[in-house]
Amino acid sequence: MALSSSGTSPASPGPSSGSSPGRAPGTTGPGSPAAPRTTLPTRGLLPLLLAGNTAMYALYVGVPGLLLALQIEAVDPAAKVANFGLVSGVSAIFATVFNPVAGALSDRSGRRNPWILAGGLLALPVMLLLGSVHGILLVTIAWCLGQAVMNVYQAALTSVVPDRVPLASRGKASAAVGLGLPVGSTVGALIGAAFSDDYRTGYLVFGAIVAATAVLFTSLAREERMPPKSPMPVRAQLAAFGSALKDHDFRWAFLGRALLVLGYFAVAGFQLYVLKDHTDLPAGLSPEEAVAVLMPVNSVAMVVSTVLGGWLSDRYDRRKLFVGASAALAAVALLIPAVSSSWTAMLAFSVVNGLGFGCYMAVDTALVTMVLPKAEDAARDMGVLNIANAGPQIVAPFAASLVVSLSGGYTALFLVAAVLSVLGALAVRPIRTVR
Repeated sequence: MALSSSGTSPASPGPSSGSSPGRAPGTTGPGSPAAPRTTLPTRGLLPLLLAGNTAMYALYVGVPGLLLALQIEAVDPAAKVANFGLVSGVSAIFATVFNPVAGALSDRSGRRNPWILAGGLLALPVMLLLGSVHGILLVTIAWCLGQAVMNVYQAALTSVVPDRVPLASRGKASAAVGLGLPVGSTVGALIGAAFSDDYRTGYLVFGAIVAATAVLFTSLAREERMPPKSPMPVRAQLAAFGSALKDHDFRWAFLGRALLVLGYFAVAGFQLYVLKDHTDLPAGLSPEEAVAVLMPVNSVAMVVSTVLGGWLSDRYDRRKLFVGASAALAAVALLIPAVSSSWTAMLAFSVVNGLGFGCYMAVDTALVTMVLPKAEDAARDMGVLNIANAGPQIVAPFAASLVVSLSGGYTALFLVAAVLSVLGALAVRPIRTVR
């Protein structure tokens, strides 16, 4: 899963509330996006965007969060943490590479629907393959293929909003897309728990949901072929990365996002194993059922804090305050299961973590739009920021498995993640141009 900052991923659960510097909202200029040519009324496209993103996040949560973890544990229970870290880390590299590659290919073709359909349909046979393989090497290869096809689907789906939604309706579209994360997370956790004793069938269910949604989306959301776009040369991309990070405020925003995301995914990826090996669950509650309880609780808290955080930061015009406070709240959440292994502690962690992470992602995205170095390079620099989202997801599984292996438990993992969140909170303090 390549967590992007474009509004169709966890990095941006809702509409950003700021505007790029140097440009009044609603105006066009050299760096402004061209007006999209929509072929479907926005009100008809929004539910399709919600459905498409819900199916994607259901698979992203249910497969690695439950089914894949169970499959890897069945292969070698003693080495499950190290093996899961390896599989997750390697597959994250595939996701990070395939997302921009697939996006560039769909840019060059001038079409999104064929790529959405192809990625969605291929999810079904790849999930069938994943459920039928044995051994860590084959599981790694199969899940890398899964990440590849899902990022073909995700990259094209991500581009639908800027392609087809008028500027005046972008907020509504981003909200519809953002709801795909909590809804999809809940659906994924429930389906994963329901098929925890038969992960092969569970894989097929997730693949079928994505395939069916891709068919539905491409059948109803018709599109016009757009002029092909030339891809940015690799040398130009590297130069853009270096140029953006020379800016003082953008550099600190980049660093804060990277630290927070690293701390979040270091724990989130190992949730099932935490429940199995760290948490004292009530009698009769299995770890898989516990995931199905925690995920909706976390999602509701995230939705609430996303809406409230964005609204309050607009009302009081204080981005740094809300970003720093929400990152600090995420750190407090991580301390709860570190000091207590009770089920109540995990429930409290899920609520507080959802409140902190949801508010952080909503307000930090707005903050970032206000510290972009140049208005005309806004899209390029937001792409640079996405490295702060995707890079830590590659590092997190390796780092987390190392911490757990060296410490012999998960308490140290919670503490390390909490420290990273605190550092992420402190990183916004040097930013000068935003309150």
